Amino acid sequence: MEASGLDSDGRQFNNADEMWREEVGDHPKKTDWYHKGVGYWEGVEASVDGVLGGYGHVNEPDIKSSEAFLNTLLVDRFPSGEGNQHLVALDCGAGIGRVTKNLLIRYFNEVDLLEPVSHFLEAARENLSPDNLIILDSHKASNFYCVPLQEFTPDAGKYDVIWVQWCIGHLTDDDFVSFFKRAKDGLKPGGLFVLKENIARTGFVLDKEDRSVTRSDLYFKELFDRCGLHIYKSKDQKGFPEELFQVKIYALTPDLPKRVNRTRPKAQTNRPGIIR
Repeated sequence: MEASGLDSDGRQFNNADEMWREEVGDHPKKTDWYHKGVGYWEGVEASVDGVLGGYGHVNEPDIKSSEAFLNTLLVDRFPSGEGNQHLVALDCGAGIGRVTKNLLIRYFNEVDLLEPVSHFLEAARENLSPDNLIILDSHKASNFYCVPLQEFTPDAGKYDVIWVQWCIGHLTDDDFVSFFKRAKDGLKPGGLFVLKENIARTGFVLDKEDRSVTRSDLYFKELFDRCGLHIYKSKDQKGFPEELFQVKIYALTPDLPKRVNRTRPKAQTNRPGIIR
């Protein structure tokens, strides 16, 4: 990754490799990187406003946009005409269960939650208890894993969708690639990753406080290529305050996208062409 970037103190880096060498150049520094990242969130209130960095009001447009995107995927990949399907999702960086409660559990029969911050996960258990949900009995939050993303390996062939939102920035590039390579085995045939993240205009921005990196669209695409993942669909988030980073949502597949062969209609020889 050759594009330059900067950190939250305004320091410039020539490229991402230079930044990563300084931040996690050896094992103790890498351990410290992850320890401080989790430590930051351990000091944050277990509420919607807390997990959204004081921007609790973006919850509604976030969920609305994600739901529209998810619906297009469900129609494409899991059409209802194929009989009764038991759909299972994994919510990575699940926090207090915000995305699961407001979106995933309404569409999937089972949702597992992965979150390294223990008091967030306890709040998620409470928020997703049957007493606090109005859903069908066939839909439930099944497992709550208090494990960091970089250490998690999903059960093979378990998930239709692995949802990764506002957490992948805490992973180094190497751990980003390692996670997705492991997690590919956790998808069912035809399953997808959904990644929703802040997007830097160019290069990257390192947040020194919470130990996270906001990557550009090009940066993400280079990492997807290293992971052996292909973009199935993508969409820009709308309706967020202008002072926030742009947000983009990607659907990713380990399978090569099918090409659609389009044939041009035969031109009518007696019809003049249009000069533009």
